[in-house]
Amino acid sequence: MINMAGEESSVPVVAVTAAVGAVVLLLVFLCSVSKKTQDDKEEPVVVKKKSKETADKTNASKKPKLSLKQKKSGNSLFTHPWVASALKAHGASILDMDFSQNGKYLITVAEDRSAMIWSVKDFTRKEHRFIRANIEYDHATRVMFSPDTKAFIVVLANENILRIYRIGKKDDGSPGNITAAFDFPKLHSADVIHIGVASNGRFIMICYSNTIIHVTTIKGEILATLDTHQVNNTFAAVSFCGRFIGSVGFTPDVKVWEVCYDKNRLFKEVSRAFELKGHMAGVRCFSFNYDSSRMASVSKDGTWKFWDTDVQYQLQQEPYLLFTGKFHSDPTYIALSPDGRTVAMSHSNTIALWNTVSKKCDQVMENVHYDPVVGLSFSSSSKYLVSLGDKHAIIFHNVTGYKATIEDLESRKQKASSNTAAERIQLQIDETKAALDEINLSKE
Repeated sequence: MINMAGEESSVPVVAVTAAVGAVVLLLVFLCSVSKKTQDDKEEPVVVKKKSKETADKTNASKKPKLSLKQKKSGNSLFTHPWVASALKAHGASILDMDFSQNGKYLITVAEDRSAMIWSVKDFTRKEHRFIRANIEYDHATRVMFSPDTKAFIVVLANENILRIYRIGKKDDGSPGNITAAFDFPKLHSADVIHIGVASNGRFIMICYSNTIIHVTTIKGEILATLDTHQVNNTFAAVSFCGRFIGSVGFTPDVKVWEVCYDKNRLFKEVSRAFELKGHMAGVRCFSFNYDSSRMASVSKDGTWKFWDTDVQYQLQQEPYLLFTGKFHSDPTYIALSPDGRTVAMSHSNTIALWNTVSKKCDQVMENVHYDPVVGLSFSSSSKYLVSLGDKHAIIFHNVTGYKATIEDLESRKQKASSNTAAERIQLQIDETKAALDEINLSKE
């Protein structure tokens, strides 16, 4: 009995001890699980951070360099204090442009099979409104406005013919819908390289890659055929006044003809007017000022020349060379401002601006475009210069022109015949200086 009681009393002790041990083990297990869970939660954060840093370094070391094609597709634009803005709607290289005779619009054509008409008054604004016309199944290489800005003419690249587009009008008088009107017949087998339209609308000039130039009516009827005898034509243009046609080619001269009409405004003939002689190698390009009293030419001989062409050529009087400047041996374009005070020239993607009053180079801008410059043109007011060389048209303030105007007016003031004339000139000087100050302030 006594043994049985001892055994019975030992059972609770063992049970209690086992229970306590189980509880202790359970607490240890729970603490262990809790700690592991916390460690598991913290560990990925550290690993993730290190992985991100490692990945960033790896990606940075493996980041590919941009190819030339990728750089061209970027939004990087030429920057300069004289840049007013850039026209950026075209999707491919712009090939040509023209200002309307009334000075209100600029038209551009590009390889993206489009023509776009821009408002000049928007040049200094951030937003540039435009009207787009599609050149279906082809693209235009050249473009010119009609004198009344109611139409424009393009040269089609593939068909090698001229096409007329009509420009409609909105209620406010601004350009509206654009529609193709008609095509010129194909007049010659050689490629058309340049066109021009007389400011009076009486004729159209078509220059070919050989030595032929056609003078036609606005409907494409041939009035005269010229053989330039310059081995091959490289450039031709119609003067702003609508009287002259000029051409250059392989030879070191510029040939200028006058398109003559009788008193009844009927076509008479195309006769030789004068030639610009003096370059030692082929002339690459030339330009007229507004009234054809001045011309500028640039040659492969590394020089450009400024000419007084206000001469009596009917009496065999030759143009006067005003001065010669040095330039590049491989020029592409030259543009003389309508007022004759500024000359812009290009080689590759570099543009140089000369002051014709001081006879000095005022500015050289490099890497203006990704590709070589394919066009330079001053607005009819001479306030802006536009350059083409990729899918953007760069608009410059003609700061050189403002400086030249001030210098020219200062010289005239000293020669003024009366106090009234001097005061009037001084007023013009003050206005020009104020306009130049406004440009400088806008860039600060």
